[in-house]
Amino acid sequence: MNMNLLGVIDATAHSQDIDDLIQNRSMAAIPFGGRYRLIDFVLSNMVNSGVDSVGIFPKYQYRSLMDHLGSGREWDLNRKRDGLFFFPSPHLHEEYDEFGSFRQFKDHFDYFRRSRQDYTIIANSHTVCNIDFCKVLKHHVDMGCDVTEICKDGRSLQMYIIKTSLLKDLISSYDDRGFRTLNQVVNEGRSQMNICEYSFKGYVAVIDSIKSYYQYSLDLLKPEVWKELFPKNAPVYTKVKDEPPTKYLKSSYVRNSMIANGCRIEGHVENSIIFRAVHIGKDTVIKNGIIMQKSSIGENCVLENVILDKDVKVGNHETLKGTMEHPVVLRKGSVQGALMKS
Repeated sequence: MNMNLLGVIDATAHSQDIDDLIQNRSMAAIPFGGRYRLIDFVLSNMVNSGVDSVGIFPKYQYRSLMDHLGSGREWDLNRKRDGLFFFPSPHLHEEYDEFGSFRQFKDHFDYFRRSRQDYTIIANSHTVCNIDFCKVLKHHVDMGCDVTEICKDGRSLQMYIIKTSLLKDLISSYDDRGFRTLNQVVNEGRSQMNICEYSFKGYVAVIDSIKSYYQYSLDLLKPEVWKELFPKNAPVYTKVKDEPPTKYLKSSYVRNSMIANGCRIEGHVENSIIFRAVHIGKDTVIKNGIIMQKSSIGENCVLENVILDKDVKVGNHETLKGTMEHPVVLRKGSVQGALMKS
């Protein structure tokens, strides 16, 4: 039996609770952890599990996602056979808004029809974890399941393994069967199919709101979380950027923080995640901050419990203070302070 997996990533999710970070990108492309995007985790999980054909199904604001994924080279998916495929929605039907929409899959049915893998893993793009899908597949086969749903503490992670032939049948005949989404199959099809549950014991972060994004980002500063998400035997791949090392000036002070390449640090950074090419001015204090790529913060500023999206500029002598429950969010490319008048 062919035990290989076909990969499907449903990247249609769109949550108003994280609206400030998805004005110009899809949820799959939200930056995370200093150098990654959310989609990197599920895509790397698939590649580490031997998946060599992955289809991405987006709907909203996917230009940034396409730019990030490129040919799939960083994930070893730039292949002559199989590889990385991108299937944007040809329409904006509301039927596409639900996870695992068979209508959307049917619009690109050739991808499934031509597949040679006996099983398919279908997952969302905004769940951060490090999981071996081969173990889930073994459980699926040993239990004789039609569909296996991966859960954490009883909560669905929107990750499923299904036999490819059954998936093709569900897609091609969804009008007749009455199942319009994979969620419907799992929730309503138990009388017709053997629906199983696989309980994942590892660390999981489902990022679908500003609050969850902020809290799970700061979780990465805990050594036990970092070690579980980034084990040496199952790396998380991402788009490679050529940046020089970060420069720490004599006035800088950094404690319990992650600092990516290409930064210039002159101020005080504590319990924060700083992405690539960020400039932090002299005598500026940042605590519990998420500062994304190419942002610039002036001198003598105080920033606590903040999220700054890419290319944000903050002038001198500015104070921004949120809370752990409600961090201050500055949208991509925004300008704060005296710079607004210049």
